[in-house]
Amino acid sequence: MTDKLLKFTFHNAPVRGEVVRLEAAWQAITQHHGYPEPVKRLLGEMTAAAALLAANIKFAGSLIMQIHGDGPVSLLVVECQPDLRLRATAKLRAGSTIGADAGMRELVNTKGQGRCAITLYPADPRPGQQPYQGIVSLEGDSIAQALEIYMRRSEQLESRLWLAANASCCAGVLLQKLPDNGGFAQRVAADTDAWERTTALAATVTTDELLTLATDTVTRRLFWQERLDHFRPLAPRFECRCSRERIGRMLLSLGRPEVDSIIDEMGSVEVTCDFCNARQAFDAIDVAQLFRTGSANEAAASAPH
Repeated sequence: MTDKLLKFTFHNAPVRGEVVRLEAAWQAITQHHGYPEPVKRLLGEMTAAAALLAANIKFAGSLIMQIHGDGPVSLLVVECQPDLRLRATAKLRAGSTIGADAGMRELVNTKGQGRCAITLYPADPRPGQQPYQGIVSLEGDSIAQALEIYMRRSEQLESRLWLAANASCCAGVLLQKLPDNGGFAQRVAADTDAWERTTALAATVTTDELLTLATDTVTRRLFWQERLDHFRPLAPRFECRCSRERIGRMLLSLGRPEVDSIIDEMGSVEVTCDFCNARQAFDAIDVAQLFRTGSANEAAASAPH
């Protein structure tokens, strides 16, 4: 399993942890995009962080992490499903120049106007149920620092993150201090320095270790002195949810006059997915059948061969 996420708690201590490493999924996410290396690193760190956060949320729906930037990168998006299906994309401003050593501030927070948002979309929403969204100003010098601040302010949850990414891999470690629900913190009060001790151990991890070592090895290297209670390993993977049917529903929502005007001007309607770069094209015959059947799949099935 090249892509793996390990979850654990520290025995009789109010601290939980995770370690993730994405190789196949990360390469699938980036293979169709020529992102500059600094952008790839930033998006990779976000992707690892999204997997770590999503794995800790008891929520039947998707987690979408967004950074809206005021620098050369206008938007970074990572979407993670409950079973850790991932996709991610970045949007760059046309004509922007990106230095080889550009960090988060230079890429997305040049003027201090960057924003970080995490949205939880329910998979099967009840009538009137709205997505939950938290938005904070973008602070810190790295994705890890920005998300630590987000979790502290928006979720009131003490968290520490260590993230790394390159062209072939993205990885990370997450520790969170468990809230005192049901008196748990009082029951383990004897381990008074658990949070300080475990975060000090995790802080010894290096970027090279995150990018080259397996998750099990990273966990043993950092916490060999601790007693850990492990959960079943998880297998994150890349999957894009775009489809011809989804694009067809979007065209139906625009209405026939609007779509016909695009056909008259361009000859066809072409949509390219921002995540996987897949291209879908609808010509005049496709559009006519779409609005006749109400479904892109049914229209395709009834199209002449």
